Amino acid sequence: MPQKDPKSVSERFAGKGVFPYQMAFTLLIPLRRLLLSPATLIDRLDLADSYHVLEIGPGPGYFSIEAAKHLPQGKLYLYDIQQEMLDHARRRLVKRGYTNVEYHRAGGARFPFADNTFDRIFLVTVMGEVANRDVYVQEIARTLKTGGVVSVTEMKGDPDKLEEGELNALFTAAGLEKYRQYRTFAGLTVNYKKAA
Repeated sequence: MPQKDPKSVSERFAGKGVFPYQMAFTLLIPLRRLLLSPATLIDRLDLADSYHVLEIGPGPGYFSIEAAKHLPQGKLYLYDIQQEMLDHARRRLVKRGYTNVEYHRAGGARFPFADNTFDRIFLVTVMGEVANRDVYVQEIARTLKTGGVVSVTEMKGDPDKLEEGELNALFTAAGLEKYRQYRTFAGLTVNYKKAA
């Protein structure tokens, strides 16, 4: 069922809030690699072949293909509020032969995953779109394994971008420790670790 939003597609595309699935093609423009390539982002996750990885807000799967490629014995879980985005990502991944992926539609405050499920969780330009950030980050912490890492990327120009201080406050309040940080001209990635 399509996402209901009183704003027009163009208003949502140019403003704050959930990115409209009708504009998903703009997230796949090759020029985007100059700002943050999928290979660069996935390298920051330090993945092992057998990890279970959650990508929150994958959109049309711009980073998902690279992640799935690095998990031959593991699994990638895509979690998005828009079924249309999940369908788009699924088509792209299936076309490339990836079968190590599960697709889950987000709904409600609680994630549909057991405690300590994921070795890695990553989000790119998503946290600013989340309404109940505190609850959401608690769910991230709950589903992350001890020693696991959550990687949060924010890009300049995103109207929903959160600042580094806001990210640190959210994630440390959930019991996660700042682990690594990557800053470029285009944005910021902060990795947080769930300590023992």
